Amino acid sequence: MAEGGDRAEQAPPPRPLDAIDRDILRMLQTDGRASIRSVAERVHVSRANAYARINRLIDDGVIRGFSARVNHERAGQGASAYITLKIVQNSWRTVREQLQALPGAAHIALVSGDFDVLLLVHTPDNRTLRELVLTRLQSIPEVLSTRTLLVFEETDLDPVTGPAGPAAGLSPDSEVPDSP
Repeated sequence: MAEGGDRAEQAPPPRPLDAIDRDILRMLQTDGRASIRSVAERVHVSRANAYARINRLIDDGVIRGFSARVNHERAGQGASAYITLKIVQNSWRTVREQLQALPGAAHIALVSGDFDVLLLVHTPDNRTLRELVLTRLQSIPEVLSTRTLLVFEETDLDPVTGPAGPAAGLSPDSEVPDSP
């Protein structure tokens, strides 16, 4: 799966999406394993058209990849936290590289406001989380300060229907779309 960051700088300029493109995106966000045939049927285009549109969305960087929504607690990552960081001015690229290498890092965002970076991490337990914050993060020279916000409960939102259930959008006969 391609990452945000520098890829956006290399991608072609954004093309406007039509209603069919938006329908395809909603369907794939709900069920990333949907077959080309089922996508074509649901958006009322030929399989060749659906295939070409999905590939164009991938090539244009609109679709960055396909993934599974994970229940982190069931996957042995029972402690989650958002960590805010204040960093040295103009050190974003250096800090981003170091944060990407952290075990359990799930999302990194450069933001505006009272802090500079928002980091989401999933760890097996609070002891591992403490080690990550106090030893790994605070030893990065460009990190000036951190604040840790423990996550007590999470709810993934389904892009079409709202909160996702345990197997939202997945059907037993789904296939993974072909990708280049």
